[in-house]
Amino acid sequence: MSWLDEALRRMQLIAADEQPRAQPLAGGVSSDIYRVDLASGPICVKRALAQLKVNAVWTAPVERNRWEVQWMRTVATIDERFVPRVLGDDAESGSFAMEYLPPEQYPVWKAQLRDGIIDARFAAEVGKRIAAVHAATAGDTAVASRFQTDAIFHSIRLEPYLVATASAHPDCAPALMALVETTASTRRALVHGDVSPKNILAGPHGPVLLDAECAWYGDPAFDLAFCLNHMLLKGIWRRQWRERYLECFDAMSQAYLDGVRWERRGALEARVAHLLPGLLLGRVDGKSPVEYLTEERDRGHVRAFAREFLLSPVDRLGDIRRAWA
Repeated sequence: MSWLDEALRRMQLIAADEQPRAQPLAGGVSSDIYRVDLASGPICVKRALAQLKVNAVWTAPVERNRWEVQWMRTVATIDERFVPRVLGDDAESGSFAMEYLPPEQYPVWKAQLRDGIIDARFAAEVGKRIAAVHAATAGDTAVASRFQTDAIFHSIRLEPYLVATASAHPDCAPALMALVETTASTRRALVHGDVSPKNILAGPHGPVLLDAECAWYGDPAFDLAFCLNHMLLKGIWRRQWRERYLECFDAMSQAYLDGVRWERRGALEARVAHLLPGLLLGRVDGKSPVEYLTEERDRGHVRAFAREFLLSPVDRLGDIRRAWA
């Protein structure tokens, strides 16, 4: 794989005559990810894709890897436990290298939730660490100047999840487009943009967050809403554990909101509560529907619930949680 060898040499991670072995890893829809075995041990290399691996036409700038690396390096100065260590980056290939975290020690949180390993304390720690990143970067003009990635965030998050969904639900379009406007115009802290269980590893020292391709200095409400959305959807996927997923919803919400210092807690919670139904609807009728809701009955349940709260929004997460229960 010539591009990979060349990128590793530019990153000074292999010798001129070293021939590393690369193995593709399962990942998200937006990148190619490889385990690369070097003489010094395994590492992980990630390269952004221009066309994402979905059925719809969904493109994004490949230079987003630049900001993913910057997000990881910034967060490492706040809590080094929360991110893998970056080993190098290569702008020419749109790739970067990071430490390899073995799956037997760092299982994916989504797989645990699927299999009934549902720990509200872990969910609380996710909320706590996200809030800590937001708190540490809130109002930081230097960080804000480094993450002027509005166009990338719009193309990877706002357009596929909210704008595209507005086309499918014209009567909800004003509410969805208002969410786009509010989110895009709120600039408070460093946002990850894809806080999803598939991007969180359950490591020996707590959660490790991956996949910061959407990194953006903007509305911190998006990160909490994006992850809470999954706690609701998992309850349809695995109905027998719905109450336990809701315990995670409660624990994450509480731990995060307890860490809000940069603005009024109630104002942030209201933005989260308004975003949540839009993101729910986006996961059935946007460009990136969740793969595990295969029955139309289930998609219809999400659709009806989300539409109700989009058209009659509430300001408190507890109201959404009780209605979902």
